[in-house]
Amino acid sequence: MYFDPMYFLFLAPAFIFSLWASWRTKANFKKYSKVPVSSGMSGADAAQRILDGAGIRDVSIGRSRGLLSDHYNPVKKNLALSDGVFDSRSLAAVGIAAHEAGHAIQHAKGYGPLKLRSTLVPTASIGSNLGYIVMLMGLFLASQNMVMVGAVLFSAVLLFQIVTLPVEFDASNRAKALVVDQGIVGIDERRGMDKVLNAAAMTYVAAVASSLATLLYFLVRSGLLGGRRD
Repeated sequence: MYFDPMYFLFLAPAFIFSLWASWRTKANFKKYSKVPVSSGMSGADAAQRILDGAGIRDVSIGRSRGLLSDHYNPVKKNLALSDGVFDSRSLAAVGIAAHEAGHAIQHAKGYGPLKLRSTLVPTASIGSNLGYIVMLMGLFLASQNMVMVGAVLFSAVLLFQIVTLPVEFDASNRAKALVVDQGIVGIDERRGMDKVLNAAAMTYVAAVASSLATLLYFLVRSGLLGGRRD
């Protein structure tokens, strides 16, 4: 099987960054999952207090399966917390729960980037499934037109990930402020919670870097950005 060194050159930095971001997130979550929060609140308690404080009464809080599978579903208005967050009374748990509650607040207030991200979901799903395959076929067949079609499809994924960045960072910023305002976490305690949320945010940056590197590789390798086909 032929291996293109250029592929490694483009993707290796993004891959290493992704591994680092994932490791850092899990390491901080593990560390601060062992640090109890002084208020004694669980992740579910913290999320409920934040929602109540924001006057949000139509969002349910439930459980989700899997480690760090926490998410907010704007269609069902459901805030799903993993078992390690729902019941845990740790800094990591209340931080993640507060972050997801931040998404619910974004939804309630009509936060623009969140609305745009929801609109992009169908397009990004199509681009994710077809874009890479079409670009790969175009490269194999030496067809710049096919690579361009695949690149346009794949760009929908990149756009979705870029729009996701302000959504995630804003939710974390809301969480950091609200946990203190609502008496869930003390100012000194928040430093540990911040490390968990900041590490998690880097995984979204890593996703953008990986998709961008993939797109640039195909464009350069096909000659569309000044590269050449061998």
